[in-house]
This record gives sequence, C-alpha cells and structure tokens, in this order.
Amino acid sequence: MTLAQSLRPVHRTHAFVYDLVVVIGGSFLIAASAHIAVPVPFSPVPVTGQTFAVLFLGALLGSARGASAVLAYLGQGIAGLAVFAGGGAGIAHLAGPTGGYLVGFVGAAYVTGYLAEREWNSRVLSAAAAMALGNGVIYAVGAAWLGAFVGLERAFALGVLPFLVGDALKIGLAMVLLPMTSALVRRG
Repeated sequence: MTLAQSLRPVHRTHAFVYDLVVVIGGSFLIAASAHIAVPVPFSPVPVTGQTFAVLFLGALLGSARGASAVLAYLGQGIAGLAVFAGGGAGIAHLAGPTGGYLVGFVGAAYVTGYLAEREWNSRVLSAAAAMALGNGVIYAVGAAWLGAFVGLERAFALGVLPFLVGDALKIGLAMVLLPMTSALVRRG
C-alpha cells in the first residue's frame, strides 16, 4: 500500500478532492524538479531532477495517481507553461529529441507505483528495484525516440550511458526520502 492510498479519505467527494490535490501537487513537484537541469555538452538530453520526482511520486502515490500527476505535468507543458527542462514549453518540445523521455515518465510512474502497491516499497532492495524498473521504462521510451533523430546506437551512447550513475544516485536519494516522507506525513 502506498502512502497516498493509506491517507485517502473514505467519503467519495473528499476522496475526489484528495486525489485532485495529490495529482496536481505531484505535477508541480515534477515541474519544479525540471528546473534542476544541467546540460550535458555532448547530448541533447540534460541531467534533471525530473526522473527523481517521477519515480518518487510513483512510489508515494501509486500507479494511477503517479501516472496522472505526470499526465497533468505534460498537459501543463503542452498548454504553454514553462515546466519542461530549461523552461521549455509547448507540443514541439514533446516532438523533439527529448520528447520520448517525457512520455516515458508516464510509464515509469505507473510501473513504480504498481510495484509499490504490491508492497515493493516495504523493503529497501525491492523499492530500489521498482524504481530501477521504472527508470528502465524512461530509458527505453526515451532512447527509442531519440534514436529516430540520431540512430539507436548513438541514442544509447547519448541518452542512456551518461545518465546511469546520476539516476542511481537519484534512486538512492528517493530511497532515503521515501520512509522519511511517510513518517512525517503520518506524524503530522
């Protein structure tokens, strides 16, 4: 059971409002994390905080709410809000070389959340594995899309390899923050 599931009100109207607030709040967390962006000189894909936020939210919110938060985030960007890395916005951003990573966020949040709902987040190693699998979804969709621009072999070299260590560190950070967040929310 995820934290969001355990805190969800029983009353139907309250539950709807709760879900709406959680999803929109999650989308804003992803948007804020996109502004933590470091360009990689040899790659069109920057290092951002988005993957951390997407995987963390999947584990915290579950499959449906986590994926919905990502969809809300993408909707904000498509609508013209500067929520993508580097302050980008618009549908053209999704159609560009990094668009596959953004689309992959939906599947990553869903997979990570799905596994969290099945108690994968109850142990450190299984929670890390769930997030690694979610991150794999981001890589698969993102590199496949990037491959349409630069070829699949170069896509792996430009859009996956340089990010493995950083993403492992982000998963480690999420592993530290997940139980702390749960404890703070339950206490407060």
